[in-house]
Amino acid sequence: MLRSTNDLLDFAIQASDGTIGHVKDFYFDDAAWAIRYLVVDAGSWLSSRKVLVSPVAVTQPNWSEKSLRVSMTKEQVRNSPHIDTEKPVSRQHEEQYLTYYNYPYYWGGTELWGGEMYPGMMIPGVGGLEAQQTRRLESEETHARAQATLHEHDDPHLRSCNEVVGYHIHASDGDIGHVQGLLVDEQSWAIRYMVVDTSNWWLGHKVLIAPAWIQDVSWADSKVSVDLKRQAVKDAPPYNPAADLSREQEAGVHRHYGRRSYWDGM
Repeated sequence: MLRSTNDLLDFAIQASDGTIGHVKDFYFDDAAWAIRYLVVDAGSWLSSRKVLVSPVAVTQPNWSEKSLRVSMTKEQVRNSPHIDTEKPVSRQHEEQYLTYYNYPYYWGGTELWGGEMYPGMMIPGVGGLEAQQTRRLESEETHARAQATLHEHDDPHLRSCNEVVGYHIHASDGDIGHVQGLLVDEQSWAIRYMVVDTSNWWLGHKVLIAPAWIQDVSWADSKVSVDLKRQAVKDAPPYNPAADLSREQEAGVHRHYGRRSYWDGM
């Protein structure tokens, strides 16, 4: 099922020994378009420090009670590397964070999460093939470390979801709307769609545009250029944020644009 990042804001993060805090933002990878970290305000118990929580740690989502249970303790969070969430998160910061929690690196593999499709599968022992999985993860991590060293001075690829909300959407023949939110796969944490509000351009509605259809993002100009015509977006199936999006409705969106669906390769 797909979840809106707007709806996930203020979800409680439940550690094994109490509440860590509440979700205030998400960092997504602008190359793979996947949520890499939840930005959590820890509140008064940690002097309102903002901490990062990886989807790797999420074990038991409770969507009705708006909480996410994670496999960590408050003491672990207290002693975790301090990362200034108001500044770009570097690859070095990520290495420190992932090493502290003993998580494999998510980069360097062929899938969304290293060699896996889902973040929880990165932990050795999942699926009953612990020795084989550990060897593979060690090999992938060696490669990931080499890649991290090679690209340590590159521009950061982690972006704030809150920042992207409001970005203008530019079609091949003109502006068409702005980003109202992002829809995320609750299992893989991949961003499947931008929710685009077209009402400022015509008395329109909300539509869905997939990251795969993006041509370019100008972070400095807060603009997303897509490989679509304005009329195609105007005629797209309307999206109702108050209702769950079915696979049939998703298929209808892809048929409308004449694009292959992301699940075809799954």
